[in-house]
Amino acid sequence: MESKKKTDMSVAIAGVTFRNPVMTASGTFGSGMEYADFVDLNRLGAVVTKGVSNVPWEGNPTPRVTEVPGGMLNAIGLQNPGVDVFIERDLRFLEQFSTKVIVNVCGHTVEEYLDVVERLADEKRVDMLEINVSCPNVKQGAIAFGTRADALFDITQKVKKAARQPIIMKLTPNVTSIAEMAKAAEAGGADAISLINTITGMKIDVEKQKFVLANKTGGMSGPAIHPIAVRMVYEAYHAVKIPIIGMGGISSWQDAAELMLAGATAVAVGAMNFHDPYLTEKVADGLEDYASRHGLDSISQLTGAVQ
Repeated sequence: MESKKKTDMSVAIAGVTFRNPVMTASGTFGSGMEYADFVDLNRLGAVVTKGVSNVPWEGNPTPRVTEVPGGMLNAIGLQNPGVDVFIERDLRFLEQFSTKVIVNVCGHTVEEYLDVVERLADEKRVDMLEINVSCPNVKQGAIAFGTRADALFDITQKVKKAARQPIIMKLTPNVTSIAEMAKAAEAGGADAISLINTITGMKIDVEKQKFVLANKTGGMSGPAIHPIAVRMVYEAYHAVKIPIIGMGGISSWQDAAELMLAGATAVAVGAMNFHDPYLTEKVADGLEDYASRHGLDSISQLTGAVQ
């Protein structure tokens, strides 16, 4: 018979303590305001905001979202109002909550990333920065920063030097070796890594004989990518010593526990927030019950427990 006990649900990453390991994945939760009527933000470990750029981005032309079996494709293009509006509107809104805030940062050049990082340096409401290296590097022929180890090392090193808050490098799965990319981020000074971002996919309307998305390709997310995320978190965990935030297709607390067992210190719920806006709290409650049933002193005991 499994024992029941009170488990310490807090986790720590780079000196920041989260009340539990459940976060939101960038781009799926707005910046918190959009879900505040459904979710008690104070029940979450952290709110991870939508990507923030130095100036407003319009995003890609429509249509830019479509359902696919087991998930969705999106080619939003990181539409956002820019860092100034983000600070005055979204950060001010988040001041009423005690949950941690992680700001996702995007850009087309290293300089654009650094503009945002420096602008957020004195914002006390920002606990950590998540650097989205899946953005197209316009100076390198639109190849994403995170697909080449040397480019990833370079941007990590420069962002780390400029940042006042700890930095998380968000890794793309569209690479040959996730372990190599994790090592490059660690060598560049990253305090943590998060993975996986979306997997590049495509959908064609066979009757119209046209691409469904105006962008042709989009990022696939949802339950279908979860096993890939588990494998990549496991590989990254055995390649680096810095903490990992695991994400990719979480639709239940079981999925979250699986990512932690593979090596994640914390987890982020993404696309399934669109399907069930209450999911983040359900995952947090489910993990707490699971940890209690298994007699864990701390939820952190799950991290990397399966070797």
